[in-house]
Amino acid sequence: MVHNTDNIQTDRNLTATQFDTIHALCLDIYTKKLNDYGTSWRLMRLPSLTDQILIKARRIRTLEETGEARIQEGIAPEFIGIINYGVMALIQYALGPGEDLDPQEALSLYNREFGRATSLMTDKNHDYDEVWREMRVSSFTDIILTKLRRIKQIEDHDGKTLISEGVDAGYMDIVNYAVFALIKLGYADE
Repeated sequence: MVHNTDNIQTDRNLTATQFDTIHALCLDIYTKKLNDYGTSWRLMRLPSLTDQILIKARRIRTLEETGEARIQEGIAPEFIGIINYGVMALIQYALGPGEDLDPQEALSLYNREFGRATSLMTDKNHDYDEVWREMRVSSFTDIILTKLRRIKQIEDHDGKTLISEGVDAGYMDIVNYAVFALIKLGYADE
């Protein structure tokens, strides 16, 4: 099968633009919560951040399976929460739990880690030819839950792996799959 390289490049450019849109959306919420709560999450250990992401992913799966919600927040805010907790986990992975951060430093670190995740997506997306566009949102949910199970297993082994990537790679994948889900749900449409 011969791929039209012009179409693939157009799709990749669209993906980059859509990632920027989702980044701006998530950063806006992160910034507002930073104003409200500061960086209180800095007290959390990585397994606690992993569990926060798990709570959100499980709720998405429940909503996808039952279609019923008693709390009137839909799936999209949960994916946004997954992205933001994923970025916080990447910051914690780099710094370890500790004292509150200056708001400007917290924003700078957020953008750095989101940028690292985006860079990973760009590299993988090149190799996989935008295949994520053919996937279902429910598959992103399942993959996120699988990644969380793997991260929890690695955490239970004190972060040591024999052959697998570490928890930071898992968090970056989770961020990217959640961004893909929001794009598929129409949150990057102009």
